[in-house]
Amino acid sequence: MAEKGKMLQKGKGGMRMVPVNESSASPFTLPEPFWIPDAQCQSCIQCQGKFDFLNRRHHCRRCGKCFCDTCSSTKLSLPRMLYVDPVRHCAGCTGISKKENDFFEKHVKALLAGGSFHVNQSGETNDNDTVFVCKLSPDHRHLHFENANRRLDDISMTDIDAVQIWTEENDSDGMWVLEF
Repeated sequence: MAEKGKMLQKGKGGMRMVPVNESSASPFTLPEPFWIPDAQCQSCIQCQGKFDFLNRRHHCRRCGKCFCDTCSSTKLSLPRMLYVDPVRHCAGCTGISKKENDFFEKHVKALLAGGSFHVNQSGETNDNDTVFVCKLSPDHRHLHFENANRRLDDISMTDIDAVQIWTEENDSDGMWVLEF
């Protein structure tokens, strides 16, 4: 039986809370990037400023490239790489991480809490759609659909090719229509 749980681990970029068993990791996680070795970083990738005693090199925790302090001064949380505290980002990675953090804060938290969906398995909209509670599993690996009378087979997150959110398609009860 695989061991479950998490452990605190010191990585190159800071402390990370990693799963004890890699097979229980969330499919949303990213591995730490390869860091460009210090010997290969003579100047900042963005502003071309030479590194010396006063202008020190720093690695962006998301991409692993070398930047000066000015070009990598933004610190953001990076849940996809399991960092415990906010970490250094370059300008290019800052926008990506902000969008991902927004996604995690809004959508993943909402799915973990669960929400009501009209589920239509035939592809046709009608009044016989069944209302299910859709909930993301704690390990982020499956979507569960169930109601008081019935449960659908779980959908593995790795089997989902695309997601489309239709904000105008909610019904009069404020429930979303999900078709598959």
